[in-house]
Amino acid sequence: MAGLLLGPLLRYADDSSATVWVETSRPCTAEVRCADGAGGTARTFQMAGHHYALIPVTGLIPGTTRPYEVFLDGTRVWPRAESRFPPSVIRTPADGDQVRVAFGSCRWAAPPADGTDPVGPDALDSLAARMAADPDGERPDVLLLLGDQVYADETSRATRRWLAARRDLADPPGSQVADYEEYTRLYYESWLDPEVRWLLSTVPSCMIFDDHDVIDDWNTSASWLADMRATDWWQERLLSGLTSYWVHQHLGNLSPGELAADPVYAAVRETPDGTDVLRAFAAKADADPASVRWSYRRDFGRVRLLMVDTRAARVLDEDGRAMLDPGEAEWLREQTLQDRSSYDHLLIGTSLPWLLPHLVHDVETWDAALCRGERGERWARFGEKLRRHADLEHWAAFPASFMALSDLIAEAGTGPDAPATVCVLSGDVHHAYVAEPAWPARTPDARVLQLTCSPLHNSVPSWMRFGFRFAWSAPARLLGRRLTRHAAGPTPPLNWRRGSGPWFGNQLMSLVLHGRSARLRVERARSDGTLKTLEESPLTAP
Repeated sequence: MAGLLLGPLLRYADDSSATVWVETSRPCTAEVRCADGAGGTARTFQMAGHHYALIPVTGLIPGTTRPYEVFLDGTRVWPRAESRFPPSVIRTPADGDQVRVAFGSCRWAAPPADGTDPVGPDALDSLAARMAADPDGERPDVLLLLGDQVYADETSRATRRWLAARRDLADPPGSQVADYEEYTRLYYESWLDPEVRWLLSTVPSCMIFDDHDVIDDWNTSASWLADMRATDWWQERLLSGLTSYWVHQHLGNLSPGELAADPVYAAVRETPDGTDVLRAFAAKADADPASVRWSYRRDFGRVRLLMVDTRAARVLDEDGRAMLDPGEAEWLREQTLQDRSSYDHLLIGTSLPWLLPHLVHDVETWDAALCRGERGERWARFGEKLRRHADLEHWAAFPASFMALSDLIAEAGTGPDAPATVCVLSGDVHHAYVAEPAWPARTPDARVLQLTCSPLHNSVPSWMRFGFRFAWSAPARLLGRRLTRHAAGPTPPLNWRRGSGPWFGNQLMSLVLHGRSARLRVERARSDGTLKTLEESPLTAP
């Protein structure tokens, strides 16, 4: 009899359809059933000895909330008989409904071995507890996970023991994961957390990778990539990281229509074992990043979400360095400006912040100029070492891309068809803040904001907290200007100020979007399992 190993995860959901992801113990037919007859079935596909299904659910009615069950070969496996949580539900929006978007990044998932969590309470656990205590109360309509869903290079003590029983950790990559099977261990550790498992079964989710999903500083520079490719373990790590991401995260980002048109998904489902198909796909993505698009668009009523790949789509050659390759940049531009009158709010999900604390931005711009050779070969070598050591790889480290994104956002937010808000949603930097830009040459009609929320479950040392606070200060701005003058770095086409924050701890942000109104809430997980509101404020005039 087939068993449910992982999931269910409620992924895509619109007003009449949804998808539910599962991993099973053997090949089978997976089925979702709702009481009113809505549902769907899918046969599992195989990858590296594991069995998965993405079940399309149809027959849903707009504006309804319905519990669902999961069956494998006709036997009910979800909800579990011993579950202490309310039933998992699929909720479909109706025209004009408000949209509540919760988001964050950086969730180190290892459970505490002795009851004491080394990085503090998990914000997603706290969100799940609040929802379970009041099933009919407030809940997100979608959860955006903005990177570092798993940490391939920072494994827990329990995972290291499991790895040591499998191979010699004295050999590279040591206690980091090495192959697809080891990646599955990370997802089990993360998604079998009881609160998170239930949360992901009942709130639709959108995901995108960041560096730790593969390795810290993934695709920082051309020389970094050359160094990695010179090792005897990197190729397997990368192929395993991309294939496991495709299976566990990417598939669920796609709509039923996109899935039906996806040739890789069709090929995997048509073959008895999709391992070779997916590894060939990942190898092509590595050799030619422009051949694959991990970015995607989702629409929630009159809210448009553009989730942008800022890792695999990079151009790393110093002479043409860019956060997004030309095709990706054009896709972002088209999706941003297309039919602007059809959305009231534009959300740009990018794991890496667009607007950073001023000193951090200036250091990254300065370092990028050094690495280009603006001050000679000796400074270029120093710049590369600094870039790697200090993680200088955000939008500011790709100055031309920073300028292009800034111009695109200003264009999107200006004119009679401008949305009410343009919000850039980011994580990565292990603290949270709100930043607001201003363009000297124009004033957008939309309210434009950088909303950064990280981590969901991780930590930041005290010296780094001090550094981030200082980086927003007036003395830091003066220091940053001196650095950019030293390397003749470009002057940004905009200014920005810190609106609120920085906040530290495990936290979650949420937006409530209704018509042309928008409201922001920032919450921090507390040791008693609750979420404390740090800020709640309107982003638009009432």
